[in-house]
Amino acid sequence: MNERAWYVVQSYSGMENAAKRNLLNRVESMGMTDCVFNVLVPEEEYIEEKKDGSKVVKTRKSYPSYVFVEMIVTEKSWFIVRNTPKVTGFLGSSGKGAKPVPVPPDEINQILRSAGLMEKPSFDFKVGEKVLIISGPFKDKTVEISSIVEEKETLTVLIEVFGRYTPTEVSFHEVQKLATASE
Repeated sequence: MNERAWYVVQSYSGMENAAKRNLLNRVESMGMTDCVFNVLVPEEEYIEEKKDGSKVVKTRKSYPSYVFVEMIVTEKSWFIVRNTPKVTGFLGSSGKGAKPVPVPPDEINQILRSAGLMEKPSFDFKVGEKVLIISGPFKDKTVEISSIVEEKETLTVLIEVFGRYTPTEVSFHEVQKLATASE
């Protein structure tokens, strides 16, 4: 069975909110609320200065022509979304029956945080600290942190490969702190 994930849907330029409304109405009327969960058009506020010196707060689309949809892709849900008025198709789907590609979790989490729908996780990693990799090709390896990039939520860790330490970038959610100081 397909898993719940976020997908990017393309819409006509300037019609993102109309596509969102149409999609929400269509999902509700066709009883697909168990497959389509959230529809998001990320916006950001900015300050525009007028000629007279006054300032006005305005909003603009963070991703023009794109709508983000959290859903489980089934034949029916895929058909309903891509055939919604003002929707032109899925990003990452070449058409001809090809299913769309979900947005990677680290990318969608960044978008959700910027939209204010998700809090930034707090991690208190330190350079030189040893952590356990819990997913990916180096799962169950204990590694040392050599650098931290909080904005991207990534760590550079030193992984021993063929007797040499190789710097490798992993995301915060791929590691966990060790329970004890000893290995």
